[in-house]
Order: sequence, then C-alpha cells, then structure tokens
Amino acid sequence: MSEFQLSHRHFILHKPFGYLSQFIGNPKNKKLLGHLYEFPGGTMAIGRLDQDSEGLLLLTTDGKTSEHVRGRKVEKEYYAQVDGLITPEAIAQLQAGGIEIAHEKQPYFTLPCQARHLNPAPEFPERSRRVRDDRHGPTSWVSIILTEGKNRQVRKMTAAVGFPTLRLIRIRIGEITLGTMASGEVLEVPSFF
Repeated sequence: MSEFQLSHRHFILHKPFGYLSQFIGNPKNKKLLGHLYEFPGGTMAIGRLDQDSEGLLLLTTDGKTSEHVRGRKVEKEYYAQVDGLITPEAIAQLQAGGIEIAHEKQPYFTLPCQARHLNPAPEFPERSRRVRDDRHGPTSWVSIILTEGKNRQVRKMTAAVGFPTLRLIRIRIGEITLGTMASGEVLEVPSFF
C-alpha cells in the first residue's frame, strides 16, 4: 500500500434519527454529523440518509472509495416500517421495478430490486421521536435491497405502492452491516473492502 492510500481514513456510523448527512453549513436548529465525532477534514458521507432516516452510513476521505460504493455493483439494504399490512401484490410491484418516482423533478422508473415482508418484525430500540401510537392502525416491515440510490427512493417506492414509510433504517452496504452498533456510534476502520 502506498503512503497516499495510508493517509485516507474510513468510518462506519450508525446515523441517528434527526441528523443531516453533512458536516458543514449552518442550518438553523439542525444536527450535523460533525456533532457526533471529531472527523478529519475532507471526510465525506458515501451516499446520504435523509434527516428522518437512520442506520448505516459510511464515511471516507477517499473520493475513489466513495465512487465505488455509490456504484450499482454495491447493494444497499433497507428495513422500512410501513403504514398498514403490506400485501404480496405490493411486494411483487417493488420487486418488478418500473415504479414511477420523481427524481430531480423528472419522472424516474425504478430498477427491479429484492423486496420481502419481514415477519416477525425486526427489533430496534425506540428512536428519539416515536413513530406513532398503535391506535392509528397496524404497521409492517419490509426489506428492500437496491443497487441504485435516488433521493428518498425507498420512501417514494413504498408510497407509490400504497404503503408509506414511517421509519427507514439502512442495515447493509455491500458486506458491511449495521450489526449491533448503537445509534450515534462511530467505528474507524482501515478500509471497507
């Protein structure tokens, strides 16, 4: 390994609910990733999770690593808690692709993906803001594995098939999993691959 490669740093983060996937800027009353850990200058999030999403986020100072992970060869797996009891028909629609969602104000049709109903539901600690009371009706969980990543894609996909996402947690990127990391926990690693 060259000296140049040794100078890059890589991190695995369990992004908590309510944080923006950015380090700089002065958004009013917003929490940034830099509030969680003393990241070195030049650190970038590989892909993003919106403020309301949680889970696995990779960070690096290496642009080439970022490009590789964001490519279509690397799977990203999400667990989505959706409003209502998801149907086999909705799962089949997610799997087939071709769901029209808006991307940068243009129509975009999703690629086929892997999707399945999670039964029993996964167990995650309560998040800082409760999803909702049980009296508002049932919810269910679905696993969605993508090789693409458009802005708020999973949320748009589940809404398009009639089951809006209430809670979204990314649990895997390639072979890297969230595992038992606590919300807000950061691990520095020598490399991702």
